[in-house]
Amino acid sequence: MIFITAKFRVLPEHADQWPQISAAFTEATRAEPGCLWFDWSRSLDDPTEYVLVEAFRDDEAGGAHVQSAHFRAAQEHLPPHLAETPRIVNTTVPQQDWSLLGEMAVPEGR
Repeated sequence: MIFITAKFRVLPEHADQWPQISAAFTEATRAEPGCLWFDWSRSLDDPTEYVLVEAFRDDEAGGAHVQSAHFRAAQEHLPPHLAETPRIVNTTVPQQDWSLLGEMAVPEGR
């Protein structure tokens, strides 16, 4: 799968509205057949920073995502709300889902 994490620093005056600002892009991406997940989190340390964790089934799904109409629309709609260019980590990993964090295993039946 293609695993991507991106940090978006949003202008302070738009930070509280970011979930609504990015909603159409988020919903359309989640509806893509090759999207495994597309999840936003807000930083606990910086209220203007949102972290996007996304995954796509394979290179074909990732390519379809960046060629989609909703991706092109996001390229126009989202940057005016940003304080800087988002930072990204993009890699391919040999799995299709999250692995368990064994070092913090929770006993079954708890």
